[in-house]
Amino acid sequence: MDVLAIAKLSTTIAETGTKQEVGMTMLKKQQDMQKQHMSQLLEGIQPPKPAQNLPAHLGSKINTTA
Repeated sequence: MDVLAIAKLSTTIAETGTKQEVGMTMLKKQQDMQKQHMSQLLEGIQPPKPAQNLPAHLGSKINTTA
């Protein structure tokens, strides 16, 4: 085998591994950012206020057989 071909193959394999590591790191950072943003959005959601002119038992169940 040619020594230069072996060196080139070795370099290519090393570069591919580095690219994959960088890609995985960026993916994990993106997921962490999305998780943080979703947590902030969910914290900002306020529970709905019940209608004041309806009895408390109305709207708590869904009739699925109608």
